[in-house]
Amino acid sequence: MAGLLTKIFGDGNKKQLNRLQKRVDQIEALEPQMEKLSDTELQEKTAEFKERYNNGESLDDMLVEAFAVVREASRRVLGMRPFKVQLMGGIAIHEGNISEMKTGEGKTLASTMPAYLNAIAGKGVHIITVNDYLADRDAKEMGELHHFLGLTVGLNTNGLSKEEKREAYYCDITYGTNNEFGFDYLRDNMVLYKNQMVQRPLNFAIIDEVDSILIDEARTPLIISGSAKKSAALYQQADSFVSTLNKESDYTYDEKTKGVQLTEEGINKAEKFFHIENLFDLNNVSLTHHINQALKAHVSMHRDVDYMVQEGEVVIIDSFTGRLMKGRRYSDGLHQAIEAKEGLQIQNESMTLASITFQNFFRMYNKLAGMTGTAKTEEEEFRNIYNMDVIAIPTNKPIVRDDRADLIYKTMDGKFRAVVEEIKERNKQGQPVLVGTVAVETSELISNYLKKAGIKHNVLNAKNHFKEAEIIENAGHQGSVTIATNMAGRGTDIKLGEGVKELGGLAVIGTERHESRRIDNQLRGRSGRQGDPGITQFYLSMEDELMRRFGSDNLKSMMERLGMDDDQPIESKMVSRAVESAQKRVEGNNFDARKQVLAYDDVLREQREIIYKQRFEIIDGEDDLREIIENMIKSSIDRVVAMHTQDNDEENWELQALVDYAHGNLFDPEELSVDDLKGKDNEEISELIMKKVQEKYDEKAEQLSPEQFQEFQKVIVLRAVDTKWMDHIDQMEQLRQGIHLRAYGQNDPLREYQMEGFHMFEEMVASIEEEVTKYIMKAQIRENLQREEVVKNTQAVAGGSEGKKKVRKPFVKKVTVGRNDPCPCGSGKKYKNCHGRN
Repeated sequence: MAGLLTKIFGDGNKKQLNRLQKRVDQIEALEPQMEKLSDTELQEKTAEFKERYNNGESLDDMLVEAFAVVREASRRVLGMRPFKVQLMGGIAIHEGNISEMKTGEGKTLASTMPAYLNAIAGKGVHIITVNDYLADRDAKEMGELHHFLGLTVGLNTNGLSKEEKREAYYCDITYGTNNEFGFDYLRDNMVLYKNQMVQRPLNFAIIDEVDSILIDEARTPLIISGSAKKSAALYQQADSFVSTLNKESDYTYDEKTKGVQLTEEGINKAEKFFHIENLFDLNNVSLTHHINQALKAHVSMHRDVDYMVQEGEVVIIDSFTGRLMKGRRYSDGLHQAIEAKEGLQIQNESMTLASITFQNFFRMYNKLAGMTGTAKTEEEEFRNIYNMDVIAIPTNKPIVRDDRADLIYKTMDGKFRAVVEEIKERNKQGQPVLVGTVAVETSELISNYLKKAGIKHNVLNAKNHFKEAEIIENAGHQGSVTIATNMAGRGTDIKLGEGVKELGGLAVIGTERHESRRIDNQLRGRSGRQGDPGITQFYLSMEDELMRRFGSDNLKSMMERLGMDDDQPIESKMVSRAVESAQKRVEGNNFDARKQVLAYDDVLREQREIIYKQRFEIIDGEDDLREIIENMIKSSIDRVVAMHTQDNDEENWELQALVDYAHGNLFDPEELSVDDLKGKDNEEISELIMKKVQEKYDEKAEQLSPEQFQEFQKVIVLRAVDTKWMDHIDQMEQLRQGIHLRAYGQNDPLREYQMEGFHMFEEMVASIEEEVTKYIMKAQIRENLQREEVVKNTQAVAGGSEGKKKVRKPFVKKVTVGRNDPCPCGSGKKYKNCHGRN
């Protein structure tokens, strides 16, 4: 069938490669011409390209020549001449696609060519990496090449001053991490003065390890938060209570969903412990939330797997890379619950002031491209969400690595013993071994096994990632044994030492399958770079998490029936296929979850863009804001007048209420009376009030110089917009947390969220207008008025474990349901046995 489809439609990737090959041949043909140029002549090409671009020539027209210039410069400056496949990868990146280039194929060098070409336009190129070490390394190493060609290179890292950041962003090419670029965007949209902004408009981004950033971290929002003081006592009380509970009788735990909930017995215990009648009374919502988070902290969050305790702080371990995520905190109070569990000082929860997902941040660039060793398995997502094709670039030399079928053991202990035996055998011959693990815990367990066996080794996990580059550099040397979590030195090459090729190259041993095939492929890809020999083998057991979650019971009982012991593995393609099928299911579920997150975030994205655009116009504007403000005031007055003159009978109009409104929000009592309004229709009433407003506005304007009055207006508007917008973000999050319950009423939660979100946005705009109206008309003008931040002591955090944040107040309808009443969802069950259990 696949062959038939290929015949009908053609192999898409092959067609792309044939097209790229033609451009590569044109670049190759220019080599003799470029070799003749002196260094100065080669460097002058940059100024020539800029002039041609300014005269209307497109970047595409200059691609062949510009790539030939960079290739020649690379040979002279770095001593590296890009291969044809690197040229192909570079063209794919320039075209706004993803270059899938295997490990060791030189992605970093391939990116220099599209970066140079796009920098010619003078609008800035951002090269995004997964960590500061890689950003720093690439900026220094590839920076030499760009500096030689007359381009400026900036490095954007955490801790730089605003001036240093601005300088980095105004360079032709800027290196940095995804987090830092995203946070700078949010911070720029919170500044009070234009000169405090650091970024230019987002032009072109090249994302290294694009699958890690746009897939693995897609559900993690970037959040700027401010401190919201809360009592630590309730976290400690909830923790004390949960410590008294017994599994099964007091709570249940679902391993597949990682869901924990109290049983009826557990609910009774909670009510006795906290001296309350009904745990699910609306007055106890906060208590219930604290108990649930304490349960989650104790039952589903494991020390040294999900987090570590370092210097008195809970530090999250990234489940995809195994790295420590310093500065990141679990949201929704979970971090505080873990602090209570570990007996640490409980830190304050925070209020979200600004947030954006990586999905929506990177889609704001005019052009987006990426590179990675593993993207084909997620091709559909890249195309649908980011409009990028994945182009699999062939390797420079054929891959000769031996990828062996999985070995499946009955128990975990049997598996680990077999892994140690394998390492021992290969270590005797001097063959370097890289052992891949899913969790920090596993890497330490294997380390203990190897210590007992007397095998010298290095451990590369979240606890010592600062030695990462050094450990990885030596991982391909004779006799080297390296145990690594998923990251396995991602972004750095494992080069083979002397004599290692003759020993069979690097042996990669996987101790467990990850739920994503990409992560397994990354581990395999550490071996066999640039045509080197190598071997990869995964060791699995029936007790592994992925096997447990996807029906290993039948297989385990079959192994027992056949009398197989712990030392006898099954080497079965059928089991490997079953594991891959399970991985595909998990990937599909994860893709659906990311699409759902994006659909919800798109609602906020549209609102965010409106607010940020208007906010920038206020900060940037030299023009008088009076017209904008008068429109806001008129809108507020029209609303109030319409509200009080609804009745068809004018006798019933609430004119006194209108006068009271005017006195309270617009001007002094003697300036308007009920008699002034009698006999007028509602339009005439609005016009009369507006005329008086304009007179008072004129008086205020005369009290200050035009510059001072303009500043007075900006202070008022910015404060109103920032206060209301921050409250709105918080309310939208509360709405999103509870909206899924609408499904029980046969309503589409997303549609409900869109409709209510739009309604809430309109309400926010109205409240901004009302606040501006009141303060512009009533505020006392001071000559030394300064813009002030609405919230101080802000901090940047990259979301929570699921990209959730805390909810300060539950978004619930004020209806009290007794525990023995029928459940409102219509199931016919009592509330305590239905939704009262959640």
